Amino acid sequence: MFQYQTEQINANLQNAKSNLAYNEINFNRQQQLYKVGAISKADFDVATNQFNAARAQVNSVSAQLSTARKNLSLTNIYSPIDGTVLNRNVSEGQTVASSFSTPTLFSIAKDLTKMQIRASVDEADIGNIVKGPKATFTVDAFPDETFNGSVSEVRLQPTVSSNVVNYTTIINSDNSSLKLKPGMTANITIYTQVLKNIMKIPAAATSFRPDSLVMKKYKVDSPFANGKGKRKGTGPKKEKSGMENKSESAGVWIIGKDSVITRKRIRTGMDNDTEIQVISGLNKNDNIITGYKNLSKKSSGNAAKSPFMPQRRGSGSGGGNRGGDGGPR
Repeated sequence: MFQYQTEQINANLQNAKSNLAYNEINFNRQQQLYKVGAISKADFDVATNQFNAARAQVNSVSAQLSTARKNLSLTNIYSPIDGTVLNRNVSEGQTVASSFSTPTLFSIAKDLTKMQIRASVDEADIGNIVKGPKATFTVDAFPDETFNGSVSEVRLQPTVSSNVVNYTTIINSDNSSLKLKPGMTANITIYTQVLKNIMKIPAAATSFRPDSLVMKKYKVDSPFANGKGKRKGTGPKKEKSGMENKSESAGVWIIGKDSVITRKRIRTGMDNDTEIQVISGLNKNDNIITGYKNLSKKSSGNAAKSPFMPQRRGSGSGGGNRGGDGGPR
């Protein structure tokens, strides 16, 4: 339709130009006759008016033709970027009307070798996240592979999900291998602080306490053994170390020669819920006790057991104060 309108207006323009050429010739002729006094002033004014009207008509039709050509050019829809089509919402020949909102025709990914991850970080952790830190993540498609990225933006518009305030954090990642696909779910770890060349121990080591079963097989070299001495608490004790950095005091048990276990007081730093940084109090060669297993005579046999059959209390392996011979590990 826009093509036909353009052709019709173009024909009107050619007609207007032809009429302008005729009126221009007539104006020049009437002007010569008026100069020699062959026609009246009224006839000359008529010729002048017709010439001016023809020229204005050409300008008007030219403007209409420009509008028609612009509308015709808008019927060809071009992609604003070169990329890979992710989704198509229209088919060839379908009428598209923009009205007041631009319709979505195609979803295009500009460069699949560069991926962005939108991570939801809750308000309790967002305070430690800034632009630049390293991030690692995994996807279900490649559970044994860890991908690297970096934080590029922390958006300030919060969203609430299950009464938890979350902030969208953008993480850029290289995808040269094209393993990552749009829409994948990623499990992300953002490093807010990294310490290198430190000593660390399992968190379970600070919560281990020897009981009567351990004391039967191992000699406990501690004022708390056999109820002697006064225990000052089992939890870690906070100590100030400098103006801003803080450390905590905790106790661990060390197994040495001749089956002697000794309690040592250590200073700890950062932790990730599974491992704790040791600032001082331990040597590299110390054997730390994290727990022990109880073994009974029945559990040490080679008879096969069905995992679906119920077991009696006290049998098998596990922690706690159940009967049986045990030892630290």
